[in-house]
Amino acid sequence: MTSYDDANIFARILRGEIPSHRVYEDAETIAFMDVMPQGPGHLLVVPRAPSRNLLDAAPDTLARLMPVVQKLARAAKVAFAADGVTVMQFNEPASGQTVFHLHVHIIPRFAGEPLHPHSGTMEKPEILAEHAERVRAALAAG
Repeated sequence: MTSYDDANIFARILRGEIPSHRVYEDAETIAFMDVMPQGPGHLLVVPRAPSRNLLDAAPDTLARLMPVVQKLARAAKVAFAADGVTVMQFNEPASGQTVFHLHVHIIPRFAGEPLHPHSGTMEKPEILAEHAERVRAALAAG
């Protein structure tokens, strides 16, 4: 198995070397807006522990990650008045993984609206900031 590369973009975000629109953080996890969203409110939940993906993550990392994913999925659904929420996680290039630090995608979904393609086009920072604020407000409201 390929080893973990601590120069990946999420490791750099965790170290504060690259800015992000954070919506949540605790001792073990951070969550921030995806800069190339597949829909409004697309979030990424990332454990602080270094692991390439689910296949090499420590069981305790996974145990702490999933309650945060659930909490943020609920908040995103409320924040965007979504009909549902897609939760995705990819492992290795053949699955579609492009950043090799364990992360979980949370995407609010609306009936009849397909996911946007992952085009490589970055969302405007002011839109990401507004979406981040909506999620933070939903988290604060409980």
